[in-house]
Amino acid sequence: MFEQAFKNIDDVLWKEAGCSSELDYTEQTSWLLFLKYLDGLEQDKADEAALEGKKYAFFLDKPYRWDVWAAPKGAGGLIDHNQAMTGDDLRDFVNQKLFPYLHGLIACRRRF
Repeated sequence: MFEQAFKNIDDVLWKEAGCSSELDYTEQTSWLLFLKYLDGLEQDKADEAALEGKKYAFFLDKPYRWDVWAAPKGAGGLIDHNQAMTGDDLRDFVNQKLFPYLHGLIACRRRF
């Protein structure tokens, strides 16, 4: 399952982004996997809290959660491709907003 997904990513990055090896994008792929995992983990915890009648405080603010910027869903619960960022908009969001936000979280946590 994941093997084909990684092969598809490799194909796109090699052909369209001009990467010469997997090392060119390993860091970015790792961040994406981490953010997707964090989103799933937090959603599970939010669901558990809801079942117990409790509130859950998400670690990431809403604009930086995977399901908002990477896979926004429409009214039917399916990914809304008209709202999903692509190309330059996605690159700019990740570089100018998401990574600085995450860096701020890391810097804030180091103080404590």
